[in-house]
Amino acid sequence: MMNAASPNLRIDPFGMPKLQSVNPLAMVLSALVVTSGGLLAALGEGDGAKWAGAALILVGALIPLTLKMANQWERAIVLRLGRLDKVAGPGLFLVIPVIDQVAYWIDQRIQTTEFNAQQALSKDTVPVNIDAVIFWQVHDTERAALEIQDYRRAISQVSETSLREMVGSSMLSTLLAERKAGDEMLREVIGRKIADWGISVISVEIRDIGVPAGLQDAMSRQAQAERERLARIALGQAEQEVAVKFVEAAEIYGRSPAALQLRAMNIIYETTKEGGATILLPTAMVDAMNPGGVLGLTQAALAAQQPKA
Repeated sequence: MMNAASPNLRIDPFGMPKLQSVNPLAMVLSALVVTSGGLLAALGEGDGAKWAGAALILVGALIPLTLKMANQWERAIVLRLGRLDKVAGPGLFLVIPVIDQVAYWIDQRIQTTEFNAQQALSKDTVPVNIDAVIFWQVHDTERAALEIQDYRRAISQVSETSLREMVGSSMLSTLLAERKAGDEMLREVIGRKIADWGISVISVEIRDIGVPAGLQDAMSRQAQAERERLARIALGQAEQEVAVKFVEAAEIYGRSPAALQLRAMNIIYETTKEGGATILLPTAMVDAMNPGGVLGLTQAALAAQQPKA
């Protein structure tokens, strides 16, 4: 990695230098001190005034190298003569030019890293493509800066390796049906591997699981066959329940001929009431229904239900 000896360079988590945001306070102070030193050197009388003005100009030029500022979410790793001196920030802090250097700027906000596994074989030897994202955060800036060179790249590699290990030890049906369990498993495995770097895993989410087109067609036919099997089972259960009810009804009709006769008469009535059709019944069938007897039984039942005077 490159260090940040220059005041205008800042090291991002990728280890690449980028321009540091300008410290307004340092620039204003530097401008004021340099201007004062220039005026003193130009307008002052004697060598003492000129030396004092030159000293002020030098101090003003060193202010941007000395006065640093870290944002609320940043921490600065300050090395003194190559050894860790302090973790500075947030806010203003001082460094000694030449002797001190800000080696890294660590972002402590929640970060995201996308990773995937292309053509990874599941336990049942099915090639799958999986896309996932990990949410992580640096909780120990000192260890993140000193224990590993490029922790963001390392997180990506560890995540991809852990994802392939999980796919290789799981059946395809398990990956598709238990995605939440897979997320939790990845979070625990990745978190355990990178905990020594001062980084904690907040969550891992599997975004997409892709299977070959031929296998998708086979899975679709399998699902359709499974739905048809369940439909046939439901139909058989319904037929069984209907048959049980018919047997119960037959037993009731067998114990009560009058109920059977009333049912037969009700069927005839329901058949003729809407269509206005005329149905011819054989005399033997009418006699078998015994409408007179049924009517008498009905009247007797009604009379028994009426309260006695």
